[in-house]
Amino acid sequence: MKKNKKVIITCAVTGAMHTPTMSDALPITPRQIADESVKAADAGASIIHLHARDPYTGQPTGDPDVFMQFLPEIKQRTDAVINLTTGGSPTMSVEERLACAMKVKPEMCSLNMGSINFAMFPLASRYKTWKHSWEEEYVRNSDDFIFRNTFRDIEKIMTIMSEHGTKFEHECYDVGHLYNLAHFADRGLVKPPFFIQTIFGILGGIGADEENLMYMKSTADRLFGDDYQWSVLAAGKHQMPFSTQTALMGGNVRVGLEDSLFIGKGQMAQSNAQQVEKIKRVLAEFSLEIATPEETRSMLGLKGKDNVDF
Repeated sequence: MKKNKKVIITCAVTGAMHTPTMSDALPITPRQIADESVKAADAGASIIHLHARDPYTGQPTGDPDVFMQFLPEIKQRTDAVINLTTGGSPTMSVEERLACAMKVKPEMCSLNMGSINFAMFPLASRYKTWKHSWEEEYVRNSDDFIFRNTFRDIEKIMTIMSEHGTKFEHECYDVGHLYNLAHFADRGLVKPPFFIQTIFGILGGIGADEENLMYMKSTADRLFGDDYQWSVLAAGKHQMPFSTQTALMGGNVRVGLEDSLFIGKGQMAQSNAQQVEKIKRVLAEFSLEIATPEETRSMLGLKGKDNVDF
């Protein structure tokens, strides 16, 4: 792992797993997603990770037409790297998840490095009423969700998006996903520097334990040496502690309402920017500087914001 002089902050502004009932701050409409993204970038995030939602119900969508209601505006109003999901939601096909990225050819897109159970059904018991009819069934049925990315799926996404010069946020939910990435790297289907996002605390993935944080990093070091940039996201209450520890170990961090709806113990976050501002303050206390968008592009070997189709 390359030790960083500066820390890349990614902000994942909406995601696909939290539902509108869970937080009034969760951006739903294209206007809300655009504004939240710009504010997060202004607060210090150099990468904005984006999903889309149905503007009326908040249900996750892969529709490129919905994405195009906010992508050009975010590009115009910020210098941040726009990182599109190819994960979408577990209820989408690979074709649905990939449709927008194929069309707009972003600088970065996410890529889950394996199939996993991906569940949030324990959250259903917290809510007695729901804003939209789809939400309760979606949350409760997640005990039967498999997030699918087979080796064939991954190779397809890598091949198509690499032809467009798009680099990947390699999302690794367990240690086996690191070995999956090493397999594709050995075959030459992806080139360094790799941006490896190790993910902790998702029900179905590796747990949010400090020993696991250390083990995931040491495994990545063994597999990739100096050919990767390390970043971490941790779900819910683990978001800020894991981000802090990761940065102190020379890594990069991800925050945002996709990953946690909270800003402190029992305190709901009011915005994505609030989370960015908090981690930026924490890092400043340790004299850690924040990478700008252009520094981030250099660190990750990106093609530049003008070389996209939106």
